Amino acid sequence: VHQSKMDFFCKLGYGKQDICKVLESLGREALEDDVLKELIRMGSKPQALESQPQPSQLKLVARGSCSTTPGLKWLGKDESDSSNSLRPIVIDGSNVAMSHGNKEVFSCWGIQLAVDWFRERGHTYIKVFVPLWRKEPPRQDSPIADQHILEELERQSILIYTPSRKVKGKRVVCYDDRYIVKVAYETDGVIVSNDHYRDLQNENPEWKWFIEQRLLMYSFVSNRFMPPDDPLGRHGPTLSNFLSKKPVLPEKKWQPCPYGKKCTYGNKCKFYHPERLHQAQLSVADELRAKIKVPLAPGKEEERCRCSP
Repeated sequence: VHQSKMDFFCKLGYGKQDICKVLESLGREALEDDVLKELIRMGSKPQALESQPQPSQLKLVARGSCSTTPGLKWLGKDESDSSNSLRPIVIDGSNVAMSHGNKEVFSCWGIQLAVDWFRERGHTYIKVFVPLWRKEPPRQDSPIADQHILEELERQSILIYTPSRKVKGKRVVCYDDRYIVKVAYETDGVIVSNDHYRDLQNENPEWKWFIEQRLLMYSFVSNRFMPPDDPLGRHGPTLSNFLSKKPVLPEKKWQPCPYGKKCTYGNKCKFYHPERLHQAQLSVADELRAKIKVPLAPGKEEERCRCSP
């Protein structure tokens, strides 16, 4: 206990002699708050502050740090901010495995590919739901490939088995799709599946909206997990914004007018005209009307009257 207190106050920057004096006077069983008050009363200062007579406000906050610059946490930027800004991922394990196995084999390698893809993007909350009976040895009517991957993902707390049991020789399986949608809805996450869950949409109107807006479909191309770049269609959000809690809106870029200087739309043209930045954008007809309304000079009016019959 004595050594732990010594290490604690040494990390704060106090000298060992001052710490030993205070511990001898207060006793080794003294609380850390009492020791700190006694050090302050004695006038002892951390070594980092003694070397800097006029420290800035930020350095006073981070006086116990070893580096001269304040850490990310003191500036309000935590290392986990990037992972917290991403949505939780809930994977339909049966759907992904059967898709990778060409709907003939339950391929566990497909689940691993999907998990690795989201890990590389920085997602920390990844859950895969698979029925419990997939733990059983494979049979001819339900072949399983790379079954050891399920055990590894279970050890990593990524894979979750939905309950099932046998009653009088018949297997009773709980509906794993309800687990998937419920967990994704409660965590405000994303469902990774090619299933539309139409029965669950009709069951709960809130789930209907959630499934329509948070369902991420995918494809396997040569053992490569590939979700679409536009999960909600051509005019929807990008994949990055779809997987992020705080979507980043793209900057509005003006498209140059295909007609250029020959454009006759004037201020009604929706395209960008760099040559009209410092002039009024009038249409050709409006410019002609404006010229007609301008009165002529007195001399020119007399000449115009003489020339007219």
